[in-house]
Amino acid sequence: MVSTLLVALRASVVTLVLTGVLYPLAVTGAAQGLFPHEANGSLVKDERGRVVGSALIGQGFTRPGYFQPRLSAAGAGWDATASSGSNLGPTSQKLRDRAVAEADKLRRENPQAEGPVPAELVTASASGLDPQVSPEAALWQVPRVARARGVDPARVRALVMSQVEGRTFGVLGEPRVNVLTLNLAMDRQFGGPAPTASR
Repeated sequence: MVSTLLVALRASVVTLVLTGVLYPLAVTGAAQGLFPHEANGSLVKDERGRVVGSALIGQGFTRPGYFQPRLSAAGAGWDATASSGSNLGPTSQKLRDRAVAEADKLRRENPQAEGPVPAELVTASASGLDPQVSPEAALWQVPRVARARGVDPARVRALVMSQVEGRTFGVLGEPRVNVLTLNLAMDRQFGGPAPTASR
């Protein structure tokens, strides 16, 4: 009985050391060596070198001079500790009512935008933390952002297009624009918008 317990104890200690210490250290070391930016959270810094967010986690922008992301159902909105979708299905009346109300609000805020409101701007993502929107959703917001900043819309449109990320490995996903890095690029190129409302 004692010998069996000693064998079991040794196996447990060896397994603990291998899987709980050595393997995590090896993976962490490899990640830090090969992909240090990603391994440390893909943090994004402003022009002063201050960390303002992560390229992987969306955040809300409310000032008219900034591009807005998708809606978020994560916690109180864009809460990385409470990642979740709304869990409302395609037949949900609550989802439909919310989408209609959000579309009306976006039309009021973007009176010069052409075409219908992009569907992704009135629906939340599955995680509630998507940092990107499609190029179409960003371009739809250009008139509002350009007007709020007093910049020619063609210049804002060109900046949006310069921020478009292609498909991963050329085949996975769709072209997209990271809202945080786009807004930082706007501030770098055109300066901050007029301080009318909170960000």
